[in-house]
Amino acid sequence: MLKIVLIGVAGMAGTLGRYWVSAAAARRYGGKFPLDTFAVNVLGCFAIGFLAHVMRERLAAGETAGAVVMVGLLGGFTTFSSYGLQAFTLAREGWVTHAAAYVVASNLLGLLMVWAGHALARALVPA
Repeated sequence: MLKIVLIGVAGMAGTLGRYWVSAAAARRYGGKFPLDTFAVNVLGCFAIGFLAHVMRERLAAGETAGAVVMVGLLGGFTTFSSYGLQAFTLAREGWVTHAAAYVVASNLLGLLMVWAGHALARALVPA
């Protein structure tokens, strides 16, 4: 039961983090391109790459800690369901080029950021 409560609390923290980052990006940049969700997804990808490496390979964190961070915190923070809906909406509204750019950039930069987070963790967190 404690594990479920911890995941829920971490999920709330991740969701609030998503809200704050997304709102800040929308206020600052706005526009047709959904930069708010893009920023959250890219940051989430970086964080999961970094934390997965540190928690699994350097700290040997247990199942509960991994679930709290990966499922709770980052699951609450990242927004791939919103990503799908926004790409679909852009295309449906005739912004096909924007939709294609959004899909390609989100996936390529997301994968690059997972690699960068992992590489940074390997360099900063000794074996």
